[in-house]
Amino acid sequence: MSVDFTFSKDEFDKYLMELGKEFRRLNGKDANAEIVLIGGASVVINYDFRNMTTDADALIYTDAAMKDAINRVRDAYNLPHGWLNEDFKNTDSYTEKLRSVSVYYRTFSNILQIRTVAAEYLVAMKAMSGRQYKYDRSDIVGIIMEHEKRGKPIRREDVDKAALELYGAKPLPKDSMRLLDGLFEGNKDYSQIYRETRIREDEAKKILLDVQSEQPGLLNNDNLDTIIAQARLKKGQGKNSMLTKLDNYKEKAKTQDAVVDIDTIKKSENKRTPDR
Repeated sequence: MSVDFTFSKDEFDKYLMELGKEFRRLNGKDANAEIVLIGGASVVINYDFRNMTTDADALIYTDAAMKDAINRVRDAYNLPHGWLNEDFKNTDSYTEKLRSVSVYYRTFSNILQIRTVAAEYLVAMKAMSGRQYKYDRSDIVGIIMEHEKRGKPIRREDVDKAALELYGAKPLPKDSMRLLDGLFEGNKDYSQIYRETRIREDEAKKILLDVQSEQPGLLNNDNLDTIIAQARLKKGQGKNSMLTKLDNYKEKAKTQDAVVDIDTIKKSENKRTPDR
């Protein structure tokens, strides 16, 4: 799936409408299908804080041919391969219970019913996934933020109950638990937290893209978090080195009436071998 291709809510509704037409054309008016939209697609459809998604993870239930209809819509609108897919079933956040907690969204061509995931269950799903290089964490913040604005706040116990219902005794990742703990402690500036979280996610994604470009084949599902952490540590050490030099120059200025020249420090730093 190309990361350069995105769907807005209006575009996605259009493609789903065309999918309903193609499905009916191929299978007849008596055929039925149900699609439960998961992840980013569910977020884009239900919330305003994020207006784009790069693909549509879905659970597809039908006794008739759906793949041909999906491919026909793809070809008609020059969409990427897998624009609507069930790859989500291979992730840790998948559970067959999602269908039972889904909520109705729309019906297209009288035969294709579209459903999405209810708020607290969507937060629990995103928390179970917890990928720092995707928008899992900022989506959690955004969903909670938007429900606060709507006057229908999500409670921590709602999320805990949803996670238990979906995943049983399987615990949420520790980083996700820390994020939830922080979000539900007192009054928070959710807008600021959302912006900061998005910045860190974009930074993590860039780190992985750079590594993939420089060392093809190195990345795998088991080392992504480690590589991101090492890159951030390296960046932090470089920043601390800069601050230490600045402090040293300041002390020198106090004792020897020297002028602290920030540009000089930066030039000194730039002479070092660039981090890779």
